[in-house]
Amino acid sequence: MADAIFLSAGVPDPRRGPEFAATADTVAITAAVSALVYVALGRRRLIWGGHPAITPMIFVMSEGMSINYAEWVTLYQSEFFKDEFPEDNKRFRNVVFTERLNNDREASLRLMRQRMFEEHEFRAAVFIGGMGGIVAEYEMFRQLQPHAKVIPVTSTGGASLDVAGKLGKVPSDFQDQRDYVALFHEHLGISVREERFRVPGDQPAVVEERFWRPAN
Repeated sequence: MADAIFLSAGVPDPRRGPEFAATADTVAITAAVSALVYVALGRRRLIWGGHPAITPMIFVMSEGMSINYAEWVTLYQSEFFKDEFPEDNKRFRNVVFTERLNNDREASLRLMRQRMFEEHEFRAAVFIGGMGGIVAEYEMFRQLQPHAKVIPVTSTGGASLDVAGKLGKVPSDFQDQRDYVALFHEHLGISVREERFRVPGDQPAVVEERFWRPAN
């Protein structure tokens, strides 16, 4: 599916990344992730590498929608972190596990990210909060998906600020717009008129044919 969206998000840990935690707004991170799920789910495929603070958020959001989230969401996890997998992994039923490369954390993560970016064609990537791993994902994403749009939500702070710095000039509303639902509708090009579909196979290929129409 060529219009898949990659989510790179995380809540910085002050112990492991104090420089990222210093600028992070955890309330904004939660709001932005929730807004992206609300805008995209049932309309675009959503793919991300599991973060223990983000996966439960997405599961809770998807529960309230009349869609088959196992068809719309794909979660990648490295076997390196097997002992830390959140309980919500089992509920998604659509987790792609990638190989643990010896005891090498960084090599295992690189493999996971490489598979994510090579196995899908993305329309866009959204970067929210996070620490150094967010920057590493951005760099590999740009290399393997050079034509996709990049949206660093800088109002969430953390590593999203570093991603914006690497991009150079970015739209001011990435920082100023706190209505994240409106932000994602605009920058992901998803009309508020688009219906949600239970599974991707039910979704018409022509975007205009997905729009809701008032009953006669």
